[in-house]
Amino acid sequence: MTTLKLGLIGDNIARSRSPLLHRLAGAQNDLAVTYDLLVPVDRGAPFEEVFAACRDGGYRGVNVTYPYKERVTQGLRIDDALVRAIGAVNTVIFTADGPQGHNTDYTGFKAAYARVRGDAATGPVLMIGTGGVGRAVAFGLIALGATDLRLVDRDLTKAKALAADLRCAAPNVQISVGSDAVAAAPGAAGLINCTPVGMTGYEGTPLAAAAMTGAEWAFDAVYTPADTQFLTDAAAAGLTVMSGWELFFYQGVHAWAIFAGLPLDEDALRHDLIHTEEDE
Repeated sequence: MTTLKLGLIGDNIARSRSPLLHRLAGAQNDLAVTYDLLVPVDRGAPFEEVFAACRDGGYRGVNVTYPYKERVTQGLRIDDALVRAIGAVNTVIFTADGPQGHNTDYTGFKAAYARVRGDAATGPVLMIGTGGVGRAVAFGLIALGATDLRLVDRDLTKAKALAADLRCAAPNVQISVGSDAVAAAPGAAGLINCTPVGMTGYEGTPLAAAAMTGAEWAFDAVYTPADTQFLTDAAAAGLTVMSGWELFFYQGVHAWAIFAGLPLDEDALRHDLIHTEEDE
């Protein structure tokens, strides 16, 4: 049996379910899959060195997560103009012509939104966090027809850079930039967390519960745990909540298509992911 060698490069990824997702996808196709968790600081090496070891070490491809999604774009071939505009990559495949970058956070967010909200309009959206996943989600919101985006980040330079890129892609969208999420929240229909706040090791919430009043829906890119304080508060306020688990699922499904090009029974994969415990 051929073995497909994959991996994930990122920080704070010990609880990632990506290894299980890709092993289950392989099992559906009678294909053995290895999926390594690669944390640069734990390996005593910079990101670029870990990435090069994967490129030269027989890996078919790697996923890339926080905080390396923008950093990895240097030296990649990115054929999709939209992904180049996003400026962040979460999926890399190694080919004879060199590493190629893709963004399944973008496609995964759109699929997750459609599963939870169908074709409902996004309304005005407050998005907290404008790093790698935030860039993908913001472009996803544009594709979903959003016309009013409020971008919030402690790093205003980063937020302004994303705003400029979004205005180039969609000149008619109203975009504001700030560093105070509570101040930007009034009138927002959608509330989005694209920061690591709330994930295991970064407990808390990026938005006070009182600021959620009047919104309609909330999405948290964090999926470990799936029931973050942000989403718990949103549900208590009566909002429709969309877990980061949905984004995790669809970005993984779309990454599998890039890595393996093999079919998936998505319903079976979803069931198995939910009901199968990760091996100790």
